[in-house]
Amino acid sequence: MLTIERADTRDRAQVRRFVGLPYRLYRGNGQWVPPLWEDAALPLNRQKHPFYEYSEAEFFLARREGRDVGRIAALENRHYNEYHGTKQAQFYCFDCEEDAEAAGALFERAFEWARRRGLTEMVGPKGFGALDGYGLLVEGFEHRAAMTMMNYNYAYYPRLVERLGFEKEVDFVSGYIHSESFRLPERVHRIADRVQQRGTLTVKRFRSKRELMGWAGRIGAAYNKAFVNNWEYVPLTEREIKLLTDNITLVADPRLIKIMTHGDEVVGFLFAFPDVSAALQRARGRLLPLGLPDLLLEMRRTKWLALNGAGILPEFQGHGGNAVLYAEMEHTVRDYHFEHADLTQVAESAVQMRRDLENLGGRAYKNHRVYRRAV
Repeated sequence: MLTIERADTRDRAQVRRFVGLPYRLYRGNGQWVPPLWEDAALPLNRQKHPFYEYSEAEFFLARREGRDVGRIAALENRHYNEYHGTKQAQFYCFDCEEDAEAAGALFERAFEWARRRGLTEMVGPKGFGALDGYGLLVEGFEHRAAMTMMNYNYAYYPRLVERLGFEKEVDFVSGYIHSESFRLPERVHRIADRVQQRGTLTVKRFRSKRELMGWAGRIGAAYNKAFVNNWEYVPLTEREIKLLTDNITLVADPRLIKIMTHGDEVVGFLFAFPDVSAALQRARGRLLPLGLPDLLLEMRRTKWLALNGAGILPEFQGHGGNAVLYAEMEHTVRDYHFEHADLTQVAESAVQMRRDLENLGGRAYKNHRVYRRAV
């Protein structure tokens, strides 16, 4: 018999059940990268996660014959709805065995929750914060996820949601670049050099994590302004900016974080991280006792780079800022001897950036799809 239970986020045992399900579901899968347990549990902590300052979420588990077979989170992001004038619910944390009945029952509970709140459509996967990856993987199942910066799922997931009437809202494509094929045209280098010589834009590089953290507030403010034209944009609160910058500085090699400044103002940024997916897989969600030293070693030996965050304030686009950004991207890949780079999740609506990345030698190799359905 199948039952759908609401997970009580005040009950540690129920939180463990909800958080732990994908660790069991993907055990032995070589492409899934387990998040750290504390990070995976944070969205269920209504006291600590800044999402709950202005929004609400509920969590559901599907249980069959005494065993959890699926889960889903239903979200109402009030800031997003107010900013865009919508009545949208989101779903996230959808994981399920290949069980159409369980998937349908989970979504029906999420739909009921949304309807009671006066919401008229459901979009997702779309999560709790700026670093939560978007969409279900629909292409590229043979490739390992770039750390936990994007979702990985089995190939049957899209079929489960599409049979419930969900349709495509937007795709996010990730690109692959090999260092040997990453060649900027000389013209781009000339433009980047000329812009910096004029002093219009200056690249700021960091030598230590302490120095990087001193700029965290300004970096967060620039991030909050850079994506105002993006499909998913919603202004971040101060606590959300702090969570974002804390997460970035925690896992960053400061030498790989670059920012562009105009005077004292941060107007652009490039976030790059050594891909420590292999160490995260070995850690199985736990840093202690052996996960942390292994992760630190992996940061030095990995040949993979994750480029997850590149942006310029709209008013500085088209004035050489893009050339500076791409030149720094090439330097990051080459100067630190990475062989592979994953350019994570560029929205199909970002037409110019996708065209630029193809011109730089990148090729699309993963596709994540965000879905929409009336409720």
